[in-house]
Amino acid sequence: AKQKLKSYYGSISERQFHNTFKQALTMRGDTGENLVGLLERRLASVVYRMNLAPTVFSARQLVSHKHILVNGRIVNISSYLVKPGDVISVRESSRNIPLIMEAVQQMERSIPSYIEFEADKFEGKFILVPKLMDIPYPAIMEINLVVEFYSR
Repeated sequence: AKQKLKSYYGSISERQFHNTFKQALTMRGDTGENLVGLLERRLASVVYRMNLAPTVFSARQLVSHKHILVNGRIVNISSYLVKPGDVISVRESSRNIPLIMEAVQQMERSIPSYIEFEADKFEGKFILVPKLMDIPYPAIMEINLVVEFYSR
């Protein structure tokens, strides 16, 4: 379950995933919900959810190659945690990259309710940290098993 979750978010390293879990553990509320919320707040995940990239890996690459802006500033760290209210957009000079153009035109996935996206502006807004049931996973993710694994 842990490996499946890690790979879904773009092959996060073991250290990064463990640190994210520790951070979720210190937060108030359900640890599983907090973990998923932190993983969904990663900039690469948000870029992927906004349909700016066809895969999480290509979303990660777009971020690291400085094509993505957060609140008008370049951010090239794919693990950057987006806050509710942040505006994520594609740089003006990067909007004609074929990968981005194709992804936005095709809109392969539906955009989740916790993100507002305007395709014509290549811009989206992260509204709120999602709950587990709000996240459109392609397979059943067993977050409770991940929490049990790290809690031993």
